[in-house]
Order: sequence, then structure tokens, then C-alpha cells
Amino acid sequence: MADKSHRRSVWRRALNQPQTSAASSAPPAEPPGGEPAEAGSIVQAALYRDGVRVSSPAGLTDTYRELREQPSGMAWIGLARPTEGELLSLAAEFGLHPLAVEDAMEAHQRPKLERYGDTLFVVLRAARYLDAPEEVDFGELHVFVGPDFVLTVRHGAATDLSAVRTRMEDSPELLKLGPEAVLYAILDAVVDGYAPVVAGVQNDIDEIETEVFRGDPAVSRRIYELSREMVEFQRATRPLVGMLHALMAGFAKYETEEELQRYLRDVADHVTHTSERVDGFRQALTEILTVNATLVTQQQNAEMRALAEAGFEQNEEVKKISSWAAILFAPTLVGTIYGMNFANMPELHWVFGYPFAIGLMGIVCTTLYVIFKRRDWL
Repeated sequence: MADKSHRRSVWRRALNQPQTSAASSAPPAEPPGGEPAEAGSIVQAALYRDGVRVSSPAGLTDTYRELREQPSGMAWIGLARPTEGELLSLAAEFGLHPLAVEDAMEAHQRPKLERYGDTLFVVLRAARYLDAPEEVDFGELHVFVGPDFVLTVRHGAATDLSAVRTRMEDSPELLKLGPEAVLYAILDAVVDGYAPVVAGVQNDIDEIETEVFRGDPAVSRRIYELSREMVEFQRATRPLVGMLHALMAGFAKYETEEELQRYLRDVADHVTHTSERVDGFRQALTEILTVNATLVTQQQNAEMRALAEAGFEQNEEVKKISSWAAILFAPTLVGTIYGMNFANMPELHWVFGYPFAIGLMGIVCTTLYVIFKRRDWL
């Protein structure tokens, strides 16, 4: 925690130091911390004029120099997980706000749109669907848009912007509208990237519904994990609706080109549709979880009922066995008494002794049988 606070203080001191004029041909000084401004995280840097690429500088220093030499040009610099040195160099050259630079370095930001003077800072959450593990992976994309530059900073599984760059270069009429056109193209690419995720999640929900009614014991965990991913998906899509409406509200103030206005409205429609689908997914998962809980409860009740029925049947069998054991025990008891062969047993020499013993056995057995029969033990 202390290390993070120290880094932030270093950035703020460096970013708040007086900078040399942007028109100077000298490259920015090396930032504190000893990290060079030229690092390997630059994905691509290019300069454009009238919608056409005029050069592809090898590094930041060359980009700065060539942009100064072409006042009417636009620089588009893409970075992936940049170093402190690169961000401080870019901040010094383009006058980026320290708070925006901190956010771009730290990442883990929610989607937002902030304006610092004539520079826009946009945070986007990109998403992609991984087929093998059947889960959604999220990345982060930060975009700085100024009068003559576009800077993109990728973190995690953010959208690969090479296709966006190719698309824009193939449409010079759109690209020559400037940095705002690049921003809208990036927004469109991020939003279009949500479509495969929506399709993958829809397929997962269909499979989950089948597993629920099949009684798969592992389905509850899958529902929970997918619900958590939908929470993250909502956090990525919901703020975009407000961001795009904020951009649309500034059309008149910032004199946005009519073509870009139509482009942005189309992106806003797609975002709204995606956000509604994600909300529907969360609601569907909640209902599926409720149905699954109900089915599990019903299954448990059925099992308990089956156990109770089995216990009842077993109890009935025990009653029958006990009844017959008691009935058979009566003659055994009488026979045992008269089989002791004591000398002084009057009944042994009685003429009616044997019929009496047999009759006593019969009476006792009959009485027990009647009693148990009345009690439904037999």
C-alpha cells in the first residue's frame, strides 16, 4: 500500500513539474525512476494527415518530432501495459492530466468519460468469451483523445485495435474527421466485441436450463459463477449507455460532424440492446436458480418420503414378526413349564392334564391372534 502511494506521489510530482514547450524539438526528459521513455509496450504508432497515414515512427521520440513537423497531422499511438516512463513521457508531451495518467497506470477502473480541458479520457471494459472454459474474460482499455492525438492503453484482454486501425485507414473520409472519429470507431469495436459474449452466455444459459431439469448436482455452482460474470458484464455495459448519451448531448457544443453523430447513435443503440440483454440474463439466472432450488427441495422431499415409506413398511413387517413371535411363544412357555419333570406337579398325574395343557396353549394363542388382528399388526 505504501509502495502504491509512493508511486502516485512520484507521478504527481513529475506531472506537475513545468514542462518545456510542445514546439521545442528536444525530446522529453527521462522521468523519475530511471525508466526510459522508449519501452517495448508500444503496439503501434502512426501519423495521419487528411485521413491518410504519412509515417510510422519507430518510437515515442520520433512520433513527437514528426507530429511537431506536421501541425495539421494526427498521432495515433497504441500501448499495451505501458511503463511509468512511457506514460510520463506522453503526459509531458500532450499535457495529460495527472489523475487520468494515474488511472491509466493503475487500471481496475469502471467505465467512465471525463474531460480535462480539450482532452477526453475514456475508460472502457472489453469482454471476450472463452469457449474452452465457458467463461467471460474482461479487459480494460483507456483512451486519451486530444485535438491532434489519440492514445490507447490496453490492460488485460482488451480489444485488439489493429482491426480498428485497418478499418479506419480503409475509410480515409471517416478518418480525416479527426481524433473523435477514432474514438467512435474504438467504441464501436468494443461494443461489437460484446456480441460473441452475449451469444456464448445465451448458449450457457440454455445448457444450464437442461442441466437443471436433468438434476445435475454441479449446476448450482455453474449458475453462481455465470451470475458473477453477468454482474461484471453489467458493470462494463451499463455505464456505456450514459457515456454515449453524454457524448451525444455535446454534439451542438463541440460541433460534431453529422457523419459522426449518426455513427455514435448507432453505437448507442447497440450498447442499449446489449445492456438490456445482460439485464435479461441476470434475471433469467435468478429465476433458474430459484427453479433449481425448488427442484432440489422437491427431490429431497421425495427422497425423505421414500425413506419414510420404507421405514413404515419395515415397521409393518416388524409388527407381523413380533406378533407371530408372541403367538408362538405362548405354547412354548406352557410346554416348557410342563417339561420341567418335577416330582410334585399334580397335573402330570391328572387324567385331563394333557388336554388341559393343549387347550391352554390354544386359548392363549387365539387370544393373542385376536388382539394383534384388531390392532392391524397381522
